[in-house]
Amino acid sequence: MNLIDLGWNDFFKAHFESIDTRDVIPARIAVQQKDRYIILCEKGEFQSEVSGKYRHKALSKADYPTVGDWVSITIKPDGDGAVIHSLLPRKSKFSRKAVLAGGPKYGDGKTEEQVLSANIDTAFIVSGLDGEYNLRRLERYVAVAWDSGTSPVVLLNKSDLCDDVDAIVSEVESTVIGAPVHSVSALITDSLEILKGYFGKGKTVSFLGSSGVGKSTIINSLLGYNRQKTGEVRESDSRGRHTTTYRELILLPEGGILIDTPGMREIEIWGDEDDLSKAFDDIEELATQCRFNDCGHGNEPGCAVNEALESGKLDPNRYQNYLKLQKELRRLALRKMGKEAHYQKLRGRKFASMVKEVKKLKNFKRK
Repeated sequence: MNLIDLGWNDFFKAHFESIDTRDVIPARIAVQQKDRYIILCEKGEFQSEVSGKYRHKALSKADYPTVGDWVSITIKPDGDGAVIHSLLPRKSKFSRKAVLAGGPKYGDGKTEEQVLSANIDTAFIVSGLDGEYNLRRLERYVAVAWDSGTSPVVLLNKSDLCDDVDAIVSEVESTVIGAPVHSVSALITDSLEILKGYFGKGKTVSFLGSSGVGKSTIINSLLGYNRQKTGEVRESDSRGRHTTTYRELILLPEGGILIDTPGMREIEIWGDEDDLSKAFDDIEELATQCRFNDCGHGNEPGCAVNEALESGKLDPNRYQNYLKLQKELRRLALRKMGKEAHYQKLRGRKFASMVKEVKKLKNFKRK
């Protein structure tokens, strides 16, 4: 198995060579199921788990490998499995705020980063052109994708069920500024040809979206066979069952790597306020045109944002969604501060424990 076909490049090579590589080899995480992993490397496919030392050093769930990550491993002497020793820096990561994450409480609730997938070049954000279509949800997904370091591409699936595809494409293009928008039908193979321009040797793409939008059907069409399960969608609300139950890295027959993820109806954003700039750069550009630098976009005179809202240049629903995400990120920032204080305390405990062990060793040698 060729590492380049798995997405290996100079970025990962440089970081891998900076560690002690005498006894380890690079591998990529293909499947994660709780604390067990399937990894791919030049020597093949292996079941694996993290080492005890790795587990001891990890402070949060985000420190553990996820699908798409590159890690250093050793293969067990009997060849039956592998051990993961370290995680290479991520070129990009798709994260969300974990819902009711485990671990200690920070402030007034539990907040923890959940890394869904890593080292993705292009994130296909899929929405169905049926009752599932939701412009505000698309905005949120695109904001998360920009924050992750990936390039978002919006796929409006089920074009065969929509009476005015062009109007919706135009609406989405004016909202997800900077992200390409394509209308496709997973049941019409020819409509998916445009996606192949995003694939290539060593390139990693991911499909994201709610249950029932047709991600698995699109993936099956791209693969040329039914690898992913597909489910029926309820006519009443266009919602589907979670046919994909875990994240998985799949090698494409024509080159490239694909990561499928379970459907998520809502995604809790993980980042900071600066991360909204790409997804809402039109609003932030308007803010620079206000008369006062500290304009709160309320009743201040010369407010360019209010003028745009009154003239219809800025969609009020888009602006309200921007304010909602901004509020979420401010609240998240406060929780992160509490979490970091906890981690500093935890690091101090671990360091004190190491010092204690060293002292014990020195006393033992003296005896």
